[in-house]
Amino acid sequence: MNKFLDALSDKLLPLANVLGSNKYLAVLRDAFMLSFPITMFGSLIVVFNNLPFFNDDTKSFLYNLLGNGQMATMSIMTVFVVFGIGYYLSKTYEVEGVFGGAVSLSSFLILTPFFMETEKGEVVNSVLSLDRLGAKGMFLGMITAFVAAELYSRMSNKGWQIKMPDTVPPAVAKSFAALIPGTLTLSIFLALHAVLTAVFKVNLHDVIYKVIQAPLIGLGSSIGATLIAIFFIQILWFFGLHGQVLVNSVMDPIWNTLNLENLEAFQAGKEVPHIISKSFMETFTVGLGGSGMTLAVVIIMAFLLKKAVYKDVGRLALGAGIFNVNEPVIFGLPIVMNATILIPWILAPLVVTGFNYVAMSIGIVPPPTGVSVPWTVPIFISGTMATNSIMGGILQLIDFVIVGFIWYPFLRILDKQTEPVL
Repeated sequence: MNKFLDALSDKLLPLANVLGSNKYLAVLRDAFMLSFPITMFGSLIVVFNNLPFFNDDTKSFLYNLLGNGQMATMSIMTVFVVFGIGYYLSKTYEVEGVFGGAVSLSSFLILTPFFMETEKGEVVNSVLSLDRLGAKGMFLGMITAFVAAELYSRMSNKGWQIKMPDTVPPAVAKSFAALIPGTLTLSIFLALHAVLTAVFKVNLHDVIYKVIQAPLIGLGSSIGATLIAIFFIQILWFFGLHGQVLVNSVMDPIWNTLNLENLEAFQAGKEVPHIISKSFMETFTVGLGGSGMTLAVVIIMAFLLKKAVYKDVGRLALGAGIFNVNEPVIFGLPIVMNATILIPWILAPLVVTGFNYVAMSIGIVPPPTGVSVPWTVPIFISGTMATNSIMGGILQLIDFVIVGFIWYPFLRILDKQTEPVL
């Protein structure tokens, strides 16, 4: 076993180091975190407007009063992500981040159609469709933001700037410094949009959605890809690396897009299209006690094991575990590099995730509606909020029991192996 773990570590650690040190993945992660408090506010509005005991008239009344809280946050999430990418990527080049973010956002809007078709086929000009600023525009927004920020930053660092005297106020000097690289960057995107529109009669939104976003969403929404992602999360954590951060930096664009599509369908009164989404991953994996679903583990340790060393760790970790913070048990048990509990550490999340997928796919439990529930919300409450149904909370309790059954024999083995603490 030790030889196998050493060999696995030799293969995985270089990959994890590459992912962890990649500036583009770090920028993408930070950009999504920039949008987190804003979209969280929108999610709370959605949850309140659609409480299960409200009738349709009440929901419609609340939507008219409070609906802008969701429209101005979750429905235009791509806007915040685009600005965040431009801001944080520019900062890595030591260029003024605000201007990088503004240029990236403007570049994205240049590529965005300012018209939409009604259900009757009529074209309405000088309007922006919300779906272009939400789920449908997410991948184009990310690509545009990275390219625009790269162009703007590299031009700025080459000295293509108007330099003002030191007596000029800093805000004015920075604006003039951004003028040339900003104008050139925006000109490139405007030329691209003009060529696509005049020659190919298409817009880049639809091209990227059909060629890149739709296939990736199809892959990311599958249970197979999800189980592979969870497997790598668990393996990386086992070697002491933050698997959630490393894997999510790759998968979050897909899961967040799935989340937005679910929310748009839910708001429109349609069937929620995806089971796998960011809400699913947060609520039915992390929401069960943190990475690896360890709330059941700390309760078993605190109340069912005999050795004081495990009882103490379990009781110390219980308070944090209720709110899905589980570093105390990961490093206190420890789970890291502990071969005795490698099997349940990997197996439990895979079994539970597969079970949840089946329960939702056959209609026993509704899939998450797309609202973003804070990952620190305790078990049962988070499941109910995420699915807008008490069945989501009940499913979490069943998950808790399944995790406990898988872990208990291995914890008993660990308990017998360890000498009593005097």
